[in-house]
Amino acid sequence: MKALLIAVLAAAVGTPAYAQHAGHTMPMQAPAADPHAGHDMNAKPAPAPQPDPHAGHDTGTATPASPPAAADPHAGHDMGTMQPAAPAGPTDPHAGHGMGTMQPAAPASPADPHGGHGMGPEAGPAPVLPEAPPPPAAFSGPRHAADMLFDPSDMARAREDLRVEQGGATNYRVMVDQLEARIHDGRDGYLWDAQGWYGGDIDKLWIKTEGEGSFGEKTEEAEVQALWSRAITPWFDFQAGIRYDFRPDPERGHLVLGLQGLVPYEFEVDAAAFVSDEGDVSARFEAEYDLLITQRLILQPRAEVNLAAQEVRELGIGSGINDIELGLRLRYEFAREFAPYVGVEWERKLGETADFARDEGEGVDDLFFVTGVRIWF
Repeated sequence: MKALLIAVLAAAVGTPAYAQHAGHTMPMQAPAADPHAGHDMNAKPAPAPQPDPHAGHDTGTATPASPPAAADPHAGHDMGTMQPAAPAGPTDPHAGHGMGTMQPAAPASPADPHGGHGMGPEAGPAPVLPEAPPPPAAFSGPRHAADMLFDPSDMARAREDLRVEQGGATNYRVMVDQLEARIHDGRDGYLWDAQGWYGGDIDKLWIKTEGEGSFGEKTEEAEVQALWSRAITPWFDFQAGIRYDFRPDPERGHLVLGLQGLVPYEFEVDAAAFVSDEGDVSARFEAEYDLLITQRLILQPRAEVNLAAQEVRELGIGSGINDIELGLRLRYEFAREFAPYVGVEWERKLGETADFARDEGEGVDDLFFVTGVRIWF
């Protein structure tokens, strides 16, 4: 309250004075001049120069003093009798370790590239695949299931067409395996061996013929066979029929039973037994193999053995093994159907047959150089 009273009194006194100067012009005092007006106040003041301690000294000819040398730690030592120190070697990481009882470490082996791979199953026996016949349900349906969906007569006609076109077709083949001249010292000759068949996949008619002789003389041997052949396996045919010998005299007829086919490793085999119209029993076994030197150059070894169960004096045949023939022919197939060849053939009569030959003044073994051609169509 006291302060409020003082303020009211002061306002009452001041108000008349202000009223007295209202409308008067009041002279104003000029401000004093700034002594730093126009100066850049952001620049830093330059430091004051230090007094030169060499001021007034003549330094034009004076040499700059060298830095003081380091003190020699061997100053005063006698170094004449001391040995030069050996060059320092690499620091031994095992210096101070007791190595007397340690075994030398084995040389490190090369890292196994298969280390960590699971090789166990490969080392064990190969797994055995289960083998079992087809389940009975596989044979429980109708023989021709397609007849249930299509006209049975149409399906029967389609099956017959398939059999004729794919399995029942008849074909033929004629093979002249050997048609050659035989060069022998003083007795050149010739030989033929041919066969052909006509029929289907299972049943065929076979015709075989072979013979030989000397140029300018009568044919020594000539025979023809007519055989019915039936496939009994995918590789062999059973054959039965007749054989007739035109030469030598007297002529003979034979019944024939035989097997012809391809044994494992692709040896072609032709084996037959014969019973003549005189009751003579004999047999023949032939085998040959085609060794492909190239796709067209082929080496063919061949062997033939003839046997007889009894002696046939008039034909010069003894009992047992009659003779053996070994041949080697090299042919070149200009075409598969035409291949000329050259080779050698060695024949040897054995046993009683050889004795009969000697009695007739004949040789028992012969070596021929052969040249001929192999043709088929």
